Amino acid sequence: MKRIVFGLLAVSVGFVGGLVVTGRLHVAELESAAPAAPQAAAAQVSQLAPVRGMASLPDFTGVAAQAVGAVANISSQQVVRAPNSPFANDPFFSYFFGDSADVFGGRDRREASLGSGVVVSSDGYILTNNHVVGENTVEITVSMADKREVQARIVGTDPLTDIALLKIDARNLPVMPWGDSSKLKVAEWVLAIGNPFQLNQTVTLGIVSAIGRANVGVVAYEDFIQTDAAINPGNSGGALVNARGELVGINTAIYSQSGGYQGVGFAVPSNLARRVMEDLIKYGEVRRGSIGYLGVAPVTTRVASQLSVPVDHGVLVSRMTRNSAAYDAGIRPGDVIVSLNGKDVADQAQLLRLVSDSPIGSTVTIGAYRDGRKIEFRVAVQAMNTRTQRRR
Repeated sequence: MKRIVFGLLAVSVGFVGGLVVTGRLHVAELESAAPAAPQAAAAQVSQLAPVRGMASLPDFTGVAAQAVGAVANISSQQVVRAPNSPFANDPFFSYFFGDSADVFGGRDRREASLGSGVVVSSDGYILTNNHVVGENTVEITVSMADKREVQARIVGTDPLTDIALLKIDARNLPVMPWGDSSKLKVAEWVLAIGNPFQLNQTVTLGIVSAIGRANVGVVAYEDFIQTDAAINPGNSGGALVNARGELVGINTAIYSQSGGYQGVGFAVPSNLARRVMEDLIKYGEVRRGSIGYLGVAPVTTRVASQLSVPVDHGVLVSRMTRNSAAYDAGIRPGDVIVSLNGKDVADQAQLLRLVSDSPIGSTVTIGAYRDGRKIEFRVAVQAMNTRTQRRR
């Protein structure tokens, strides 16, 4: 990990140095050039002058100064089982002898993971990403903005949203106030605050590029805020902050072909992260609704035409289990689900979100088409299996 970080730093320093040298050479050329004619100089000045009436960029210095104190560095130590076999990755050996670790034994080794976290309560609750704390974690150290280092314990994790909740023994901590992520608008200014490459309390500026982004392939439950604020390795679990200094997202992932920033980052909305946190504190797990297993496919224009569905959204039920609330309510393979409680269902990810957010024990109305006819089903919401969640 250190070799990778240092390599990136070396590249960054070389690149910055190149910019500085280029800038100096450019200035020297301008200074040695002959003075421009008065008319030409005036034209240049008029081109560089700000356009009258154009709004200046907002000043985020106060917001950043207030927010960085509530963002911490998270360091976790995880135990990983490594095989002793020299044939650990040999498929021929594994075919005849099975798992090589069982034959030669294995050894435990520790791996470090670095990320960020957001203090959301003055008594020590900290939100971060599940992939930051990882599996088989034996030690978590939280480094605060005031240089304090405190040991943390895991309250609970939610792999479906990649959210984890930590707790440290502390009082009167600086807290990041909650914002309402449902009020975010595309092109709204946001700050990303975290610890990329162990550079603590780094602040970057960008805008909200999109909201409700799903089908990214990061986690099962996706409702991401997309932003172009620079997010790099180490920013995971850090804060996405609006112009009022409120927490609107937990930075989680980037889309990159190089491993570094390319202008496409994703954050879990604060409203979703807050709900996960409250469930983890209260129940030790996240309680979600379920109507049973449904295998679905997207409804394209061609599919809609073939099935005589007069809408351009929805999902086609391709398979399902008989032992489920959906089957008991009358839903069958071949039905096209287009709404849930009056809200349009655009794709599989949205159907999952709508069902998961429905209160356990309630009844939802699912709108669908069958043989070109609009029908409705009343489906009882059951508890989703939560075996993948844990509390420590």
